[in-house]
Amino acid sequence: MTKDPLIDYTLHLADNALVLGHRNSEWTGHGPILEQDIALSNIALDQIGQARYLYQYAAGLINSSTTDRGAYPAPRTGEATEDGLAYHRDGWDFKNCLLVEQDNGDWAKTILRQFFFSAYQYFFYQQLAGRKDGELAAIAEKSYKEVSYHLRWSSEWVIRLGDGTEESHRRMNDALDQLWRLTGELYTPSSYEKMLVAEGIAVDLTALQPLWEQRIADVFRQAGLTVPALGWQQTGGKEGKHTEHLGYLLAEMQFLQRAYPGNEW
Repeated sequence: MTKDPLIDYTLHLADNALVLGHRNSEWTGHGPILEQDIALSNIALDQIGQARYLYQYAAGLINSSTTDRGAYPAPRTGEATEDGLAYHRDGWDFKNCLLVEQDNGDWAKTILRQFFFSAYQYFFYQQLAGRKDGELAAIAEKSYKEVSYHLRWSSEWVIRLGDGTEESHRRMNDALDQLWRLTGELYTPSSYEKMLVAEGIAVDLTALQPLWEQRIADVFRQAGLTVPALGWQQTGGKEGKHTEHLGYLLAEMQFLQRAYPGNEW
């Protein structure tokens, strides 16, 4: 089945936002203090909002495309919708990076995961806003304002935990051991990204990598943390090869729509 690189790219961006938004929503009512519980819940809502815009755009592309729709599973109506793309695709159809699907763990792991991804999105949306696709550029311009706050908030927490108590510093290093090997995928372009870079639509990830690395180094310096060597990196999420964490997440997130397809409340 032939696939459309622009549809794949848009789904990749939507899946990143949806999966991380769902992960963060799992903290609602469980945050360490009320103020930060609300802050992370608001970040989750921002990410779900980004996902909605991107899924709506992807659905429109799928419905108007001459590409075989069988390449993009949709609910039984035959028409792709934002809900169908979120709730009726299996794990191997999702194209999110492995980083965002990782379990929450403790507060330190959640914070570091958010920091790594917000630093990436900050520079990514900045660049995407100037690319040729007008719809993606508009979504990027709006999202960039939200992500600027996400990055500031998570940076402050990385510094607070890294330069805090002996226990908080240890937990940040434990989180770093678990997550660092997943960051390289952020800058490893997939086949559909490579095709769209040449057309002036997708962001050139290799140009973003030094900016991301510098931001990480600056914050880590203030936090008293050491940036690891890049080393071996785990990839595959962009092509539908995921860790077991995504399957558990989707089983919970998709249950109602799978059990009662097409129902509305």
